[in-house]
Amino acid sequence: MIHLIIAGALVAALYVVLVETLFKKSKCKGTADMTGKTAIITGGNTGIGKATALDLAGRGVRVILACRNQKKAESAINDIKKATGSNDILFMELDLGSFKSVRAFAESFLKSESRLDLLINNAGLVADGRTEDGFGIEFGVNHLGHFLLACLLLDRLKESPAARVVTLSSMAYRWGKIDFDSLVTTKDLGSGRYSWQFFQAYCNSKLCNVLFTHELAKRLKGTNVTCYSVHPGVVKTELSRHVSLWQKVFIEPVARLLFLDPQTGAQTTLHCAVQEGIERLSGCYFSCCAVEEVSAKAKDDAVAKKLWEVSERLSGLS
Repeated sequence: MIHLIIAGALVAALYVVLVETLFKKSKCKGTADMTGKTAIITGGNTGIGKATALDLAGRGVRVILACRNQKKAESAINDIKKATGSNDILFMELDLGSFKSVRAFAESFLKSESRLDLLINNAGLVADGRTEDGFGIEFGVNHLGHFLLACLLLDRLKESPAARVVTLSSMAYRWGKIDFDSLVTTKDLGSGRYSWQFFQAYCNSKLCNVLFTHELAKRLKGTNVTCYSVHPGVVKTELSRHVSLWQKVFIEPVARLLFLDPQTGAQTTLHCAVQEGIERLSGCYFSCCAVEEVSAKAKDDAVAKKLWEVSERLSGLS
């Protein structure tokens, strides 16, 4: 009996530690007036993106859900309208795995919308495969598609009195690495048929997100646009929808018990989108609605600059 009591106490203690660290909750306290601003949210039809859209719509923001699945987007729009009473929400088709789609989206947006105040690079996936342009799907969608989108919209962002670019990364960046030789020859930062291989590729893409933000902040210095990368927490979303059935069987019970819900997971994104007074922190990485120091490889100036230049070439910008 004593062994059962000790085991139970240890499990309870572990649960408390996890809830207060890896699965810690936070709350955006920003109260800035957002009325009349316009936001683009990639992958805004589900999960953290949908929760972000709902909150911003409730603050009076014109929200554009930039995603592939129109049916899901229309369902999300209906939910958001019912919850907020806002009718200023619309869908625009965007496939981040296709340069053609990214360019078409940017062209359509720039023709139809007169302002852009928030670009939230929210979409992401854990999967194996290739994009339409032949890139590893995680590198192509999680980084390269967002990179091209941001570059095409930068001039419109600069026209705003105070614009922000928020890019969802992950604590997984810590296990990421960038092999430029492999990237040039294989158009990927990791591949393979096993889950651990495309999880490594995911980590690599999340490191790209942090380095992109680091370099973007330097290039935006002196403008009215600031940028931030975000770890949303360990959130129960559709991020891992492409993993195998047996992995889902393992992940699902843990997710139900510990993972954050999308609304909670959206709080750090919202903090970086609406919190006043964080402009001086442009280029920083946020977790739990606060700045968090990143590892040396995530703020390496030379690597960040090289990633930018390589990304320009790969996406056809140079």
